[in-house]
Amino acid sequence: MNLLKDKTVVVTGGAGFLGREVCRHLEPFQPKSIFVPRSKVYDLRQREAIEQLMADSNPDIVVHLAAIVGGIEANRLNPGRFFYENAIMGVELIEQARRFDVEKFVSIGSICAYPKFTPVPFREDDIWNGYPEETNAPYGLAKKMLLVQSQAYRQQYNMNAITLFPVNLYGPGDNFDLQSSHVIPALIRKVCEAMQSGEKEIEVWGTGSASREFLYVADAAEGIVKATLDYEDAEPVNLGSGYEITIRELAEMVCEVCGFGGEIVWNHDKPDGQPRRCLDTNRARECFGFEAQTKLRDGILSTVNWFRQQRSKIAA
Repeated sequence: MNLLKDKTVVVTGGAGFLGREVCRHLEPFQPKSIFVPRSKVYDLRQREAIEQLMADSNPDIVVHLAAIVGGIEANRLNPGRFFYENAIMGVELIEQARRFDVEKFVSIGSICAYPKFTPVPFREDDIWNGYPEETNAPYGLAKKMLLVQSQAYRQQYNMNAITLFPVNLYGPGDNFDLQSSHVIPALIRKVCEAMQSGEKEIEVWGTGSASREFLYVADAAEGIVKATLDYEDAEPVNLGSGYEITIRELAEMVCEVCGFGGEIVWNHDKPDGQPRRCLDTNRARECFGFEAQTKLRDGILSTVNWFRQQRSKIAA
């Protein structure tokens, strides 16, 4: 059954990196409309703005993607902001969705919600077995509270609210600002700029020993739409590729894809973050048939090509 046909879908953050892809993946299912609230009109940190959004759009389904995000340094510099703004947006959106009788609420959590020393691969049942990694704990806990709220509202109000936990995303359209970007776009920018200026080395934070898993943005969007259509349960679901790679191996892959033959200098004074990240993706496959399709190297190549095209347009 096509839950989306002739329905109004609100996608918060729909103009952003992930949001644009989610909107594109929603379109083939023929919703009546896809409403993307812009922050200039609807400040989702304000209850009154969310009430106005609900009144203006009258949504059947809400997909909540909007978030204040960043890499390790951005999280370290803004722990209060990252906690408050992410928490208040989600809490008020879920509450107003309940009040306006929204049919389904899809909450996008964060892999940062998992405990620092979660056994690998991360299973959804382990999410309460410890405190998150310190550098991004406030952000992770803010997103984790939306899981609690969704489950509580399902229990008390019979609200159809689901929670998804995507792993680190990357792809064309990502944030390449070195002050706030995540590791893949940061590496791509550093390598491309080093090649352009003729530098023989790049600096990368940490030791390179930490591991991560990455999900191509188009795959993430596909998983979110599949869950919106077919997942109805209270338990959270991981969205990932199931492929673990160390930061050292990742940096070497980016250099190879870009054609950079220089040296990688590791800054051991900077933190590694969580020691390991890799998800168990069985629940997504079993519950709504999602499996990531994009191989990491292929996704990095697409991202590098997009970044270089954008830079050439700016230069022109």
